[in-house]
Amino acid sequence: MRFTPQLRALDFIVARPIAHRGLHDKAAGVIENTASAFAAAIAGNYAIECDLQITEDGEAVVFHDDHLDRLIEGTGKVKHHTAAAMKAQTIRGSSDRVQTLAELLVQVDGRVPLVIELKSHWDGDGTLAARALAVLEKYEGPYSIMSFDPDIIETVREISPDTIRGIVADRAADGFYNALPLERRLELRSLSHLKRTEPDFISFFFGELPWAPLTAYRQAGHPVISWTIRSPEQACAARRYSDQITFERFMA
Repeated sequence: MRFTPQLRALDFIVARPIAHRGLHDKAAGVIENTASAFAAAIAGNYAIECDLQITEDGEAVVFHDDHLDRLIEGTGKVKHHTAAAMKAQTIRGSSDRVQTLAELLVQVDGRVPLVIELKSHWDGDGTLAARALAVLEKYEGPYSIMSFDPDIIETVREISPDTIRGIVADRAADGFYNALPLERRLELRSLSHLKRTEPDFISFFFGELPWAPLTAYRQAGHPVISWTIRSPEQACAARRYSDQITFERFMA
């Protein structure tokens, strides 16, 4: 690991492996993004990566998918359900219920760092960013906010410039990106949005490392974390090109 001034300032992110959606184990009934997964990560002294979605009534809840049906009973999108309706749901395969961001902060209480991903609908809506920052305003533990969507991270920079923020990225070649306008796809593929997002770090897909724009970013002294690492062998390879890993399915 390199010890540049930028890395020292972000030591809470790069100093320890990051448990992807908490330290989850589906076979043991510990499901992603749940209180049980976060408790396991805390017990292992790992940093926690988690995901936020916005509800119909403007609350930030800990949930990865846009839609309900993979993880809980019900149909439709999270943004079409209230926070109370989401909190009433038990996560499939476990005894855990959906948490709000505020509830997660109470649980973690500063014991390990949080790396919080804001999920995007790619529609320019900054509601989730604003709500997350409002909830986090008085939280004293170490945390950062990141997103695939540059508009969200630009909103974070504008509302709270001192909040540590990152971009989640890959080479933007997946078919998912075809739904975005060409200008946006080119921006993602070249990282040309960095001038307006000014991220403190980048979280990058390890399977597409190394990559010239990311190498240049790292050589300029900025930290890079990689996702999602699922074996010791992948971890060894990813650490050649990144300063920390986001992992699951093994003990890093």
